[in-house]
Amino acid sequence: MNTDRIVTALIDHRSNFGGTDAKLATSLGINAAQLSRILKGDTTQVLSEQKWISIARLLQIDLRTERDWVTVATPVYQTITAQLEVCQRQAISAMLVDAADIGKSYTARQYAKANKNVAYIDCSQAKSRTLMLRAIAKAFGVEHSGRIDKVYADVTYYLRVIKNPLIILDEAGDLSYEAFLELKALWNATERACGWYMMGADGLKAKVERALGHQKVGYAELFSRYGARYQRITPATASERLEMMQHQAAAIIKANAPDRKDIQQLVKKTEGSLRRVYIELTKAA
Repeated sequence: MNTDRIVTALIDHRSNFGGTDAKLATSLGINAAQLSRILKGDTTQVLSEQKWISIARLLQIDLRTERDWVTVATPVYQTITAQLEVCQRQAISAMLVDAADIGKSYTARQYAKANKNVAYIDCSQAKSRTLMLRAIAKAFGVEHSGRIDKVYADVTYYLRVIKNPLIILDEAGDLSYEAFLELKALWNATERACGWYMMGADGLKAKVERALGHQKVGYAELFSRYGARYQRITPATASERLEMMQHQAAAIIKANAPDRKDIQQLVKKTEGSLRRVYIELTKAA
């Protein structure tokens, strides 16, 4: 396996990771000695191929292609980035509920990669209270494999002492009821010390609205802590939303495949879906 791209990405990640080398190693699932060797350029028999693949996944490297994806400052990218900056700087919370496949996750991941003390959590992979807590702890390099009450105590303490932490909860509609209740406890434990940003599509709004309607314990308080409103970027009407998505898709294709002559045909084929645009461009690479 060619590990050069992974090492380059790891060195970049180190410059934006707010913790120590030991905590970075913990967040990657390796030990400090292995990390030290890699950062010094020694990759010979340091890690297994499986572990290299795991690190590539954590650093969001697509090993299927050598293509370096060009980020385009679309309206979605600019708006989410600005909101994340405010949440991190002021230690406040917000909730974004918008259409799927418009670039929410990509923007959040890019922000987490470029800024210190930011954790991006894919809640579809950490749906339960326990998995979510361990994912947050691991992202910051806090020991995450012990008793869950100790993980909770350690991570909330760490979030209160580091500078301007931010936790991005993507696909938050997938979280269990117990996980949602834990978010309220985490918010209370880190009030005025940590920013929180919750994202999802219509399923998140439906879940919260249903719980509020049934007066489920904890949801009203949690909704209040996240600003008591659903923020949105794309237009509400389907036709205007499609037009916006097509403009975004065209700009992204132009930036990542400038030699293509069929940009408008590709936009129509993908219907502005950024996921389908990525698939088409990756196939052509």
